[in-house]
Amino acid sequence: MLSPNFNERPDGVEIDTVVIHYTGMESFDKAFSRLCDKEAEVSAHYIIKEDGEIINLVHEGKRAWHAGVSSWRGRDNVNDYSIGIELVNKGHEFGYEAFPSRQMDSLLRLLEELMEKHPIQLRNIVGHSDIAPTRKEDPGELFNWELLVSYNLSVWPDLPQDIGSEALISPGDSGESVKDLQKRLSEFGYQINIDGEYGVETCYVVIAFCRRFAPTNISDVWHEQAEITLNSLLQSFI
Repeated sequence: MLSPNFNERPDGVEIDTVVIHYTGMESFDKAFSRLCDKEAEVSAHYIIKEDGEIINLVHEGKRAWHAGVSSWRGRDNVNDYSIGIELVNKGHEFGYEAFPSRQMDSLLRLLEELMEKHPIQLRNIVGHSDIAPTRKEDPGELFNWELLVSYNLSVWPDLPQDIGSEALISPGDSGESVKDLQKRLSEFGYQINIDGEYGVETCYVVIAFCRRFAPTNISDVWHEQAEITLNSLLQSFI
Protein backbone atom coordinates (compact mmCIF):
# COMPACT_ATOMS: atom_id res chain seq x y z
CA MET A 1 0.00 0.00 0.00
CA LEU A 2 1.39 3.36 -1.05
CA SER A 3 -0.80 5.63 1.05
CA PRO A 4 -0.68 5.59 4.86
CA ASN A 5 -4.11 7.18 5.04
CA PHE A 6 -6.48 4.34 5.86
CA ASN A 7 -7.92 2.42 8.78
CA GLU A 8 -10.03 -0.67 9.36
CA ARG A 9 -13.54 -0.97 8.04
CA PRO A 10 -16.24 -1.51 10.67
CA ASP A 11 -16.83 -5.17 11.51
CA GLY A 12 -19.33 -6.87 9.27
CA VAL A 13 -19.55 -4.05 6.73
CA GLU A 14 -19.73 -5.23 3.13
CA ILE A 15 -18.17 -3.33 0.22
CA ASP A 16 -21.10 -2.49 -2.05
CA THR A 17 -20.41 1.00 -3.42
CA VAL A 18 -17.89 2.69 -5.72
CA VAL A 19 -17.28 6.43 -5.62
CA ILE A 20 -15.68 8.11 -8.64
CA HIS A 21 -13.70 11.31 -8.06
CA TYR A 22 -11.44 13.60 -9.97
CA THR A 23 -8.20 14.70 -8.31
CA GLY A 24 -8.86 18.42 -8.88
CA MET A 25 -5.16 19.31 -8.78
CA GLU A 26 -2.74 20.73 -11.33
CA SER A 27 -0.89 17.48 -12.00
CA PHE A 28 -0.66 13.79 -11.22
CA ASP A 29 2.46 14.38 -9.14
CA LYS A 30 0.69 16.87 -6.86
CA ALA A 31 -2.35 14.62 -6.51
CA PHE A 32 -0.26 11.53 -5.81
CA SER A 33 1.81 13.40 -3.24
CA ARG A 34 -1.29 14.60 -1.41
CA LEU A 35 -2.98 11.20 -1.40
CA CYS A 36 0.17 9.71 0.12
CA ASP A 37 0.85 12.53 2.60
CA LYS A 38 0.08 11.35 6.12
CA GLU A 39 -0.64 14.90 7.26
CA ALA A 40 -3.23 15.44 4.50
CA GLU A 41 -5.38 12.60 5.85
CA VAL A 42 -6.95 11.88 2.45
CA SER A 43 -6.60 8.87 0.18
CA ALA A 44 -8.35 6.60 -2.27
CA HIS A 45 -8.06 2.94 -3.13
CA TYR A 46 -7.05 3.66 -6.73
CA ILE A 47 -5.81 6.54 -8.86
CA ILE A 48 -5.97 6.35 -12.66
CA LYS A 49 -3.61 8.50 -14.70
CA GLU A 50 -4.57 10.16 -17.99
CA ASP A 51 -2.63 7.48 -19.91
CA GLY A 52 -4.67 4.74 -18.24
CA GLU A 53 -2.15 3.53 -15.66
CA ILE A 54 -3.92 2.28 -12.55
CA ILE A 55 -2.14 2.66 -9.21
CA ASN A 56 -3.43 0.89 -6.11
CA LEU A 57 -2.92 3.19 -3.12
CA VAL A 58 -4.92 1.40 -0.41
CA HIS A 59 -5.91 -2.26 -0.15
CA GLU A 60 -9.59 -2.74 -0.95
CA GLY A 61 -10.19 -4.38 2.41
CA LYS A 62 -9.13 -1.22 4.21
CA ARG A 63 -11.10 1.97 4.70
CA ALA A 64 -9.60 4.72 2.53
CA TRP A 65 -10.42 8.35 3.33
CA HIS A 66 -11.94 9.65 0.12
CA ALA A 67 -15.61 10.42 0.74
CA GLY A 68 -15.56 12.71 3.77
CA VAL A 69 -18.94 13.72 5.21
CA SER A 70 -21.23 11.76 2.92
CA SER A 71 -24.40 9.75 2.55
CA TRP A 72 -26.00 7.51 -0.06
CA ARG A 73 -29.31 5.68 0.03
CA GLY A 74 -29.83 6.50 3.68
CA ARG A 75 -26.40 5.41 4.90
CA ASP A 76 -23.85 7.89 6.19
CA ASN A 77 -20.06 7.46 6.32
CA VAL A 78 -19.68 6.21 2.77
CA ASN A 79 -15.98 5.47 3.39
CA ASP A 80 -17.08 2.53 5.52
CA TYR A 81 -18.57 0.53 2.66
CA SER A 82 -17.07 1.93 -0.54
CA ILE A 83 -14.13 1.80 -2.92
CA GLY A 84 -12.77 5.22 -3.93
CA ILE A 85 -11.34 5.82 -7.41
CA GLU A 86 -9.54 9.05 -8.28
CA LEU A 87 -9.23 10.08 -11.94
CA VAL A 88 -6.37 12.46 -12.64
CA ASN A 89 -8.06 15.64 -13.88
CA LYS A 90 -7.41 19.29 -13.05
CA GLY A 91 -11.07 19.78 -12.17
CA HIS A 92 -13.17 22.91 -12.23
CA GLU A 93 -10.62 24.99 -10.34
CA PHE A 94 -7.54 24.40 -12.50
CA GLY A 95 -8.83 23.75 -16.04
CA TYR A 96 -11.48 21.04 -16.22
CA GLU A 97 -11.16 18.82 -19.29
CA ALA A 98 -12.85 15.74 -20.72
CA PHE A 99 -11.47 12.43 -19.47
CA PRO A 100 -9.15 10.74 -22.02
CA SER A 101 -10.26 7.50 -23.64
CA ARG A 102 -7.35 5.50 -22.20
CA GLN A 103 -8.24 6.68 -18.73
CA MET A 104 -11.88 5.76 -19.22
CA ASP A 105 -10.96 2.35 -20.67
CA SER A 106 -8.95 1.60 -17.54
CA LEU A 107 -11.82 2.75 -15.35
CA LEU A 108 -14.21 0.43 -17.18
CA ARG A 109 -11.86 -2.50 -16.68
CA LEU A 110 -11.39 -1.71 -13.00
CA LEU A 111 -15.13 -1.35 -12.40
CA GLU A 112 -15.79 -4.70 -14.06
CA GLU A 113 -13.21 -6.33 -11.80
CA LEU A 114 -14.68 -4.70 -8.70
CA MET A 115 -18.18 -5.85 -9.56
CA GLU A 116 -16.94 -9.40 -9.96
CA LYS A 117 -15.43 -9.32 -6.46
CA HIS A 118 -18.04 -7.33 -4.53
CA PRO A 119 -21.88 -7.16 -4.47
CA ILE A 120 -22.05 -3.71 -6.08
CA GLN A 121 -25.39 -2.65 -7.52
CA LEU A 122 -25.42 -0.30 -10.50
CA ARG A 123 -27.15 2.37 -8.39
CA ASN A 124 -24.15 2.28 -6.09
CA ILE A 125 -21.61 3.34 -8.70
CA VAL A 126 -21.76 7.04 -7.97
CA GLY A 127 -19.89 10.31 -8.22
CA HIS A 128 -18.48 12.26 -5.30
CA SER A 129 -21.10 14.94 -5.94
CA ASP A 130 -23.87 12.36 -5.51
CA ILE A 131 -22.80 11.46 -1.98
CA ALA A 132 -21.76 14.98 -0.93
CA PRO A 133 -23.82 17.38 -3.06
CA THR A 134 -23.40 20.41 -0.81
CA ARG A 135 -19.60 20.12 -0.91
CA LYS A 136 -18.46 18.48 -4.13
CA GLU A 137 -18.95 18.63 -7.89
CA ASP A 138 -16.71 15.83 -9.16
CA PRO A 139 -16.34 13.95 -11.38
CA GLY A 140 -18.44 16.64 -13.06
CA GLU A 141 -20.50 17.21 -16.16
CA LEU A 142 -17.73 16.09 -18.58
CA PHE A 143 -17.58 12.61 -17.09
CA ASN A 144 -19.10 10.14 -19.56
CA TRP A 145 -21.66 8.24 -17.51
CA GLU A 146 -23.34 7.03 -20.70
CA LEU A 147 -20.17 5.14 -21.62
CA LEU A 148 -20.41 3.29 -18.32
CA VAL A 149 -24.04 2.51 -19.10
CA SER A 150 -23.04 0.96 -22.44
CA TYR A 151 -20.92 -1.51 -20.46
CA ASN A 152 -23.67 -2.11 -17.90
CA LEU A 153 -21.73 -0.25 -15.23
CA SER A 154 -24.17 2.50 -14.32
CA VAL A 155 -27.79 3.56 -14.46
CA TRP A 156 -29.25 5.95 -17.01
CA PRO A 157 -32.80 7.15 -17.72
CA ASP A 158 -34.88 6.06 -20.68
CA LEU A 159 -35.88 9.43 -22.14
CA PRO A 160 -38.13 10.50 -25.02
CA GLN A 161 -36.55 12.12 -28.07
CA ASP A 162 -38.20 15.48 -27.55
CA ILE A 163 -37.73 16.70 -24.00
CA GLY A 164 -38.14 20.26 -22.76
CA SER A 165 -36.47 22.34 -20.08
CA GLU A 166 -39.43 24.29 -18.74
CA ALA A 167 -39.04 25.31 -15.08
CA LEU A 168 -41.36 23.36 -12.78
CA ILE A 169 -40.20 24.24 -9.24
CA SER A 170 -37.76 26.98 -8.28
CA PRO A 171 -35.61 28.05 -5.32
CA GLY A 172 -37.76 29.75 -2.72
CA ASP A 173 -40.85 27.65 -3.48
CA SER A 174 -42.48 25.61 -0.74
CA GLY A 175 -45.31 23.16 -0.26
CA GLU A 176 -46.31 19.67 -1.28
CA SER A 177 -44.72 19.80 -4.72
CA VAL A 178 -41.33 20.54 -3.14
CA LYS A 179 -41.82 17.86 -0.50
CA ASP A 180 -42.72 15.31 -3.18
CA LEU A 181 -39.57 16.19 -5.14
CA GLN A 182 -37.44 15.84 -2.02
CA LYS A 183 -38.99 12.45 -1.27
CA ARG A 184 -38.24 11.18 -4.77
CA LEU A 185 -34.65 12.44 -4.72
CA SER A 186 -34.22 10.74 -1.35
CA GLU A 187 -35.75 7.54 -2.68
CA PHE A 188 -33.18 7.46 -5.46
CA GLY A 189 -30.33 7.92 -3.01
CA TYR A 190 -29.58 11.57 -2.27
CA GLN A 191 -29.33 12.89 1.29
CA ILE A 192 -31.93 15.65 1.56
CA ASN A 193 -34.25 17.01 4.22
CA ILE A 194 -37.90 16.43 3.36
CA ASP A 195 -39.30 19.67 4.70
CA GLY A 196 -41.17 21.14 1.72
CA GLU A 197 -38.80 24.11 1.52
CA TYR A 198 -36.79 24.68 -1.66
CA GLY A 199 -33.78 26.11 0.17
CA VAL A 200 -30.02 25.97 -0.22
CA GLU A 201 -29.69 22.23 0.43
CA THR A 202 -32.33 21.34 -2.15
CA CYS A 203 -30.61 23.64 -4.66
CA TYR A 204 -27.33 21.79 -4.18
CA VAL A 205 -28.96 18.38 -4.57
CA VAL A 206 -30.80 19.49 -7.72
CA ILE A 207 -27.54 20.79 -9.19
CA ALA A 208 -25.81 17.49 -8.36
CA PHE A 209 -28.63 15.52 -9.96
CA CYS A 210 -28.49 17.65 -13.11
CA ARG A 211 -24.70 17.49 -13.25
CA ARG A 212 -25.01 13.70 -13.31
CA PHE A 213 -28.12 13.11 -15.40
CA ALA A 214 -28.71 16.36 -17.34
CA PRO A 215 -25.16 17.65 -17.88
CA THR A 216 -26.14 20.04 -20.67
CA ASN A 217 -28.81 21.66 -18.52
CA ILE A 218 -27.27 22.12 -15.05
CA SER A 219 -29.46 24.32 -12.89
CA ASP A 220 -30.73 24.82 -9.35
CA VAL A 221 -34.21 25.05 -10.88
CA TRP A 222 -36.13 21.79 -11.14
CA HIS A 223 -36.99 21.63 -14.83
CA GLU A 224 -38.90 19.30 -17.13
CA GLN A 225 -35.84 17.35 -18.23
CA ALA A 226 -34.86 16.65 -14.63
CA GLU A 227 -38.44 15.65 -13.74
CA ILE A 228 -38.76 13.14 -16.58
CA THR A 229 -35.27 11.83 -15.86
CA LEU A 230 -35.89 11.22 -12.16
CA ASN A 231 -39.21 9.51 -12.80
CA SER A 232 -37.60 7.24 -15.40
CA LEU A 233 -34.81 6.29 -13.00
CA LEU A 234 -37.25 5.51 -10.21
CA GLN A 235 -39.42 3.38 -12.47
CA SER A 236 -36.46 1.49 -13.90
CA PHE A 237 -34.13 1.00 -10.95
CA ILE A 238 -36.12 1.22 -7.73
